[in-house]
Amino acid sequence: MKDAKMKPDYIFSVSWEVCNKVGGIYTVLSTQAKTLMEASGATLIYIGPDFWKGKDNPLFTEDKSLYPEWIARFMESDGIAVRMGRWNIPGNPMAMLIDFSSCFDKKNWIYSRAWDLFQVDSLHAYGDYDEASMFSFAAALTVRSFYYYAIGPKYKVVYHAHEWMTGLGALMIKHFVPEIATVFTTHATSIGRSICGNGKQLYEYFSGYHGDQMARELNMESKHSIEKQTAWNVDCFTTVSDITARECTQLLDITPHVVTPNGFENDFVPDSKHFAAKRSKARKSILKVANTLFGTDWGDETCIIGIGGRSEFRNKGIDLFLDSLRNLRDSGMVGNHHVLAVVNVPGWVREPRTDLQNALAAKHGAGAPMPAPYLTHWLHDMAEDRILNAVICNGFRNEAHDSVKVMMVPCYLDGNDGIFNMNYYDLLIGQDLAIYPSYYEPWGYTPLESAAFHVPTVTTDLSGFGLWANGVNGRECVLTDGVAVVHRTDSNWNEASDSIRDMMRQLLNMDSKDIAKVCKAASELASKALWKHFIHYYTDAYDMALRRSLGSVSENK
Repeated sequence: MKDAKMKPDYIFSVSWEVCNKVGGIYTVLSTQAKTLMEASGATLIYIGPDFWKGKDNPLFTEDKSLYPEWIARFMESDGIAVRMGRWNIPGNPMAMLIDFSSCFDKKNWIYSRAWDLFQVDSLHAYGDYDEASMFSFAAALTVRSFYYYAIGPKYKVVYHAHEWMTGLGALMIKHFVPEIATVFTTHATSIGRSICGNGKQLYEYFSGYHGDQMARELNMESKHSIEKQTAWNVDCFTTVSDITARECTQLLDITPHVVTPNGFENDFVPDSKHFAAKRSKARKSILKVANTLFGTDWGDETCIIGIGGRSEFRNKGIDLFLDSLRNLRDSGMVGNHHVLAVVNVPGWVREPRTDLQNALAAKHGAGAPMPAPYLTHWLHDMAEDRILNAVICNGFRNEAHDSVKVMMVPCYLDGNDGIFNMNYYDLLIGQDLAIYPSYYEPWGYTPLESAAFHVPTVTTDLSGFGLWANGVNGRECVLTDGVAVVHRTDSNWNEASDSIRDMMRQLLNMDSKDIAKVCKAASELASKALWKHFIHYYTDAYDMALRRSLGSVSENK
């Protein structure tokens, strides 16, 4: 009979994105909290950087009744200011926000200890390495102090570090408080992302890459070093997908102990009672802005196709998305349809367009096309923006006779962008098709989210989510499955572009009944990725870490 899982009494989950909405890790942590607390039964405390001291952070509610004596004592002894409260997400878990600025005074000593203890190479640090490392070190000091003040050795404790930015703290906990079990999750290897971001072919020559050598070539030695040493020294090393596990084996010289796929909670998806109204509102908003830019009067029959996510032109497949749209336009397959492609990828925004704001406020019918009729916001350095250049180079002028038009929304949709004044999800629901043809995508929240919103979705088999979807169906997913997975390699650009073109054409030619079936299939597939189905991978990792930590402590006694 298999032993029952060993469960922690306390979990400290440390990330740069706690109460700090930056990217996908924020979604991972903020959506999992309630389910993780229920599944583990542990006291869950998130730890993040305090960038909001003296300002209102809408994501965090401070509670000065939480451990005020410890906070004062810790500030006096270690010089680190901590604010405790609640993260304003489902489950309202406790959160500690740390002001780590005082650690910079002892930066050289910290890096020296990291080298002496774990051979972490910080000599080649630049950019965000110092800031992340000082936060990580401060987080370790915080947990060590809190452990001895409020917890003690009779309780089982896990320290879970996310991404290389928090690796230093995990190593320090491992050395100074070995009673605490350490878990490290890399959501994407720094070297793998850098290889792709520098235009190199990751997959064609995959078996020939050596992580240490590539770190030297790409000037990534310090980030790679902390990531590799953390992976090697913690009690349990995890990553988010099978494709990234393979990458870890090749580039970090260690295979993750557990794969912990990213789930989500669908409580942000409108229920059936409000879904149609929210979708209609989104479509009206998108079409109003587009028609004002284009000088057109396209109606609700318009097929709205979107891409979103971070501004990683190649990694996120923005280049292939625009090429497939050009392919569709030039193929003559559009017929009498109107296709509006929305590129919702934040860039270096200067300001919302005042001429567009004024035109939208005027509430008159279709007027003349506006200057630069593909931009909702002005950008800094427009001549250098890769997406804008690709739109223009692919021949998208958004002229009256064009049946395929492109609208760039280069801002973060938080409800205060100055043009839509709606959040990302409130606009996502208005799309007819979402396309994320990623080249490098360890998991892929954007396709998972769009599927959850009943939007038929295209991704690739170079994404963790795409591989997972294929695994669920036991074959390569096609559009009628709700999520289509395009086969993508380093050398099949034209074939991938043709496949995406054909999927867009397939959707254009579907009747309303068939579209409804595809939308339902997308939602049903997404529902299989809820945290309630995935959280056991986390409890598996914690079980392994606790057992290995206890064994290590016993050996050293």
